[in-house]
Amino acid sequence: MNIETFVQEFAEQFDEIPAESFAADTLFKENDEWSSMTALSVIAMVDQNYSVRLTGDDVRKSSTITDIYNIVLSKANA
Repeated sequence: MNIETFVQEFAEQFDEIPAESFAADTLFKENDEWSSMTALSVIAMVDQNYSVRLTGDDVRKSSTITDIYNIVLSKANA
């Protein structure tokens, strides 16, 4: 697992924003397309791709894609 791949997979959860617009330090909640449905898509992507159970609280406490990545990394290594 690396941050570049994770950012790309995270970006794929958005329909209207080009993946190139995303970086590890992207403040994803400031994005116009961010919604509870997008959050659920991210949670499902993490579960499917990394076998990690990300919670709504994990997403609420995060600001950047790196924040989410670090949570996934810590849970994957637990």
